[in-house]
Amino acid sequence: MNERAADPRADADHDGGTAAAARVTRRQLLGTAGTAGIVGLAGCADRRYRSRTDCSAITAAASDADGYVPLPADDGTSMFRRGLRRYGYYPEETVPDAVRVDWSFSTNRIGHTAAKSTPRPTPDGETVLVASDTGRIDAVTPTGEKRWHLETGAGRSLGFHGTPAIVDGTAYVGGYDGALYAVDIASGDLQWRTTAREFGGAIAIGSSPAYVDGTLYLLAEYSDPASGTLWAVDAATGTPVWSDDRLWGMPHPSPAIDCEAGRLVTGSNDGVVYCWEFPSLEFAWSFQAGGEGGPDGKSMAGGRFNLGAQIKGTIPVYDGAAFVGSWDGRFYRLDLADGSEEWSFDTGDVVMSNPAIDPEAGIVYVGGDDHHVYALETDTGEELWSADVDGHVIGSITATAETILVGSYDTHLYALDRETGDQRWRVRNRGHVTSGAIPRDGRIYYAERGVFSNYYADEETILEEPGRAYCLVADE
Repeated sequence: MNERAADPRADADHDGGTAAAARVTRRQLLGTAGTAGIVGLAGCADRRYRSRTDCSAITAAASDADGYVPLPADDGTSMFRRGLRRYGYYPEETVPDAVRVDWSFSTNRIGHTAAKSTPRPTPDGETVLVASDTGRIDAVTPTGEKRWHLETGAGRSLGFHGTPAIVDGTAYVGGYDGALYAVDIASGDLQWRTTAREFGGAIAIGSSPAYVDGTLYLLAEYSDPASGTLWAVDAATGTPVWSDDRLWGMPHPSPAIDCEAGRLVTGSNDGVVYCWEFPSLEFAWSFQAGGEGGPDGKSMAGGRFNLGAQIKGTIPVYDGAAFVGSWDGRFYRLDLADGSEEWSFDTGDVVMSNPAIDPEAGIVYVGGDDHHVYALETDTGEELWSADVDGHVIGSITATAETILVGSYDTHLYALDRETGDQRWRVRNRGHVTSGAIPRDGRIYYAERGVFSNYYADEETILEEPGRAYCLVADE
């Protein structure tokens, strides 16, 4: 049912006999129904071919571990924010006291302001994958030597902004063409492509897949009306096996999964946190950010939701709770059991970064449009420190045993002392640093946005300089 060649002309949105094209979704109903007829529609879950996911190996690994382990605890698996719980935590990695650029290459050329894809090392550390907003995927060695590159159909739109999930030698990444790609890491060959039509007419996949027991979980975006769907996809074939289209707004976050708590959590541009039981995928609860009555910004989707409390960042799950940043200026801790608010921290400005959690210290690190990174106690929300990084923070924060790595709109990558927030060093780049920074074996990998003029003006936007992918090493 899926395309087997990376031919950008191949827009054969064949359904191969799947039910994706035939089923009537809530979105289609709402697109044709009058307003009076839509109040009772709470979302449609399509179960089709899905078999029950087995979480036992993951929960056993968490129970048996002596201290923190990324989950799944599998040497063949690597994914965005280092695992299903999306902590962004690397306690075994050391950040040097001083750094220099070892290599870089041009990668991002599109003005879209969404955070850029984070370079992803393979589990063995021998290959680094860089997905770009041009629809190209590059595979390089840790020293920057090119292994291969793949041009994909995502280049017809805004390329890639999600980060590949890597499982047993295959990389899975969604594109802004609404398709999902599976690529063989050894050769760069395309193994399969699930088309936008097979995802019910998706216009984009910006979320990074989560992988459990042979199944990928991801969010797809739709327009007319602005909405989203959570999908489960067979990793071996690319076949969509389950979906729930209850999300409003076009969701950007990546799903987080806590197998011990039995929850899958994500958010969307309607300012709602959505939670399903896991692995049953029965819907559990929702939480509306934006204060009492919800946000009061621009009305969207025919009045079905308002802007003003968008949830753009991926939501880490820890200690029976979900940690959520919103455009309403607040950062929330929600109870995973029922979605109730346990505390919130007011930054006074938009929060859309991907927070990092140190599960051993019980600290969460989050940044926002107020140019600050905050260290908060996970139990209480008490502020431990804040650091000014001179620009918006919209990408991923990375925590190591001693250092917080964070990119800023001021074009710098910052290394902050984990205990105090004091600046250890910063590296100046060209464009906004909006990817995550990944430490691995003495190297730090990250990417930036291109440099543009007239982007916010009525004149033609001009690419002044492409954004680059970087590798830093110790400056000895």
